[in-house]
Amino acid sequence: MSDDTPQREEFTHDPIEHARARAGMTVGELAAEYGKAGVGASDLHRAVGITASMFGEEKTSVLFGLAGAMVPTGMRRLVVDLIRDGYIDALVTTGANLTHDAIEGIGGKHHHGREHGEGSLREHDETLRDEWVDRIYDVYLPQEHFTLLEEHLRAAVFPELERTVTIRELTAELGRATAEINASEGIEEDAGIAAAAFEEDVPVYCPAIQDSVLGLQAWIYSQTSEFSLDALGDMTHLNDVAYEADRTGAFVVGGGVPKNYVLQTMLVTPTAYDYAVQLTMDSPNTGGLSGATLDEARSWGKIEKAGENASVYADATITLPLVVAAARERIEGDQ
Repeated sequence: MSDDTPQREEFTHDPIEHARARAGMTVGELAAEYGKAGVGASDLHRAVGITASMFGEEKTSVLFGLAGAMVPTGMRRLVVDLIRDGYIDALVTTGANLTHDAIEGIGGKHHHGREHGEGSLREHDETLRDEWVDRIYDVYLPQEHFTLLEEHLRAAVFPELERTVTIRELTAELGRATAEINASEGIEEDAGIAAAAFEEDVPVYCPAIQDSVLGLQAWIYSQTSEFSLDALGDMTHLNDVAYEADRTGAFVVGGGVPKNYVLQTMLVTPTAYDYAVQLTMDSPNTGGLSGATLDEARSWGKIEKAGENASVYADATITLPLVVAAARERIEGDQ
């Protein structure tokens, strides 16, 4: 080393290696190759390691936030499996995800579509409107499925709740009723997220339920019945889950209300998250919560100073299966 070389405190000798991809690799092996590289690849590799730690420790309670169009875009069964296999202790999600989850559980389906048609995007969407088809980017949903959902809610869910209940109680009843219809009618598709959560005694919180078709239907039904929702009632239950946990981990897909609802639980507990992973496409430089880094959350006392965290900035329909599969391979391969 030259005498002119400066003293280096930050720098260590840790050269970038070059990832390999070959036939026959497992997803865990591919994630390990990501660790040799930099930028997004190293972020994903770190997220896999932290996810394996939080999922693999029996004393760690995992609060899972699920925002975005994850159910209609095909991520439903992945979340169901995490619930059934004991990796999620509490789920915070959107009314939209629960809406689409119930639709599939009672026999409806989402379909592959197109982002745009032959002509302009406006003409494409106007044609879909005339055909009674709703579009979620490149996913189509026939509107009659919402009629199917309304009939299900009015026949099997809301009548069982003719009183003021918490949103958690509503999601549990939705899961119970959907599981029952799914089984009795022999529906090929899995009963879904709410049903799995009900059967595994995993609470499902939906703090912004009003912002969905499920919320609209609940409001309409409440106009002519004793049914009503307590918007604050779930906060005690969720905060108790966090307060009583030995260790905690936050796994957040997307941003918005589910992300904040998961993270803010630590503002009223004596500790903070030991592990945190977020998968998002939102930029942090706008100052909004959806894109805020998990390091920023540490300044609020939401993550322990010594806590481990990773953020992966990419489409969650790509990163969620990769991270979960690689983490589960690491955990279950040791069993």
